[in-house]
Amino acid sequence: MDACTGRPALPDPGRIDVRLSDLGELAASIPHLLGFRPRESVVLVSLTGRGGGRVGLTVRADIPPPEHAGTVAAALTRGVLTDRPRGVLVAVVSETPDAGTPAGRGDGLPHRGLVREVVLDLTAQGVAVPEAILVRGGRWWSYDCPHPCCRPGAGTPLPTGVTELEVAAVATGVVVEPDRDALVGRISPPDPRGREQMAAECARIAVDCAERVLAEGWDAVAEQSWRAVLDTVARCRPGAPTARTALSDAEVARLVWGLRDQAVRDRALELALGADAAAVEQLWTECTRRAPAPLDAAPATLLAVSTWLRGDGAMADVALGRALAGDPDYALAQLLARALAACMRPAELRGLIREAVTLQDD
Repeated sequence: MDACTGRPALPDPGRIDVRLSDLGELAASIPHLLGFRPRESVVLVSLTGRGGGRVGLTVRADIPPPEHAGTVAAALTRGVLTDRPRGVLVAVVSETPDAGTPAGRGDGLPHRGLVREVVLDLTAQGVAVPEAILVRGGRWWSYDCPHPCCRPGAGTPLPTGVTELEVAAVATGVVVEPDRDALVGRISPPDPRGREQMAAECARIAVDCAERVLAEGWDAVAEQSWRAVLDTVARCRPGAPTARTALSDAEVARLVWGLRDQAVRDRALELALGADAAAVEQLWTECTRRAPAPLDAAPATLLAVSTWLRGDGAMADVALGRALAGDPDYALAQLLARALAACMRPAELRGLIREAVTLQDD
C-alpha cells in the first residue's frame, strides 16, 4: 500500500478546504490527491466534515491478484480509518475491459470482487461507502448504478474543466506526475561521471571536517555546518538572485556531511515549519539527488518531512524509500516510515516537530 496523502488539517497554515459534490469531479481529481496519475490501482478517499463532503486522506494500492484481494482491502481499510471518516469513496482505476470478452462487451464491470472486499471491510467498521466507481479511459462508472449510463461499455465522461482540487493542489505546490516512477525520478542520482565527482568531493570534505574538529572542536564545526545550511537556504528562496544558481559539489558535500551531526539535522527539521519551507524542500531535493549513500539518508529524510507537511504523502514515501536504501538503519527514517504507513496527518507531524524543538530549547 502506498503512503497516505491528502490536504493538511487544521490548524495547519497550509490548509485549504476542498469540498467536492460531484462524483465525476472527484474521479477527475484523483491524480491531484495522489500527486501522480495512478494505473491499475484501487484508491480510497476519506470523506470528512459535517456532511461528509470534505476530502480527507487518500490511500492507494496496486490492484492485486484475486486471491490477495482480502489482504489488500484490509490494509487499505486500516489506513483510511486513521482519518476517522464519515464515509469513504472507493475508486478503481483500471483499463481492464468489462467482464465477459477481451473486447469489453461483457455483462459486468471489472474488479467487482476487490470492490466487494473493500466495501465489506469498511461497513464492518461502521463506515459508509456512498459510492464505488470505476475510472477508465477518460470515463467513470458506478458499480451500483442501474441506469443505462453506468452499463458496461457506456460510462460518463470525466469533466474537462479545472476542478476545485486542481486549483488547491497548485496553491499548495503539488505537481502531478505522469506516474509514481516520475516521483522517484525527481531524486534519481546523476550520471556515473557526476556520481564519481560527487563521491570524490565528499571524501575531500570528510578529511577537511575531521581536521577542523581536531583543530577547533566539535561544537565549532557543528555551528559552521548550521551556518552553511542557513546560507544555502537563503540562496534557494524563491525570487532570490541566486535561486537559479546550481549548488557546487563542494557545497552539497559540506551540507550532507554537516547533516551527519544529529543536532544539526534536528535543527534543520524546524525549517520546514516556517516561511522558508519551499526553499528547504528545494534544497533537500537537490542534496538527496546528488549525495552518495549513506550520506543521502539525512537530506532524504528531511525532504520526506517537507513534502509530508504540505500533504504530499506519495513524495514523502519515495523520499523515505531513498533514505532507507542509502542507510537501512537510519533511525529517524525508520520512525517516520512507520508513522506515514499509519497515516499520521501532516498537522500531527507538525505538532511533534514543534514539541521536539521546544524540548531542545529547554
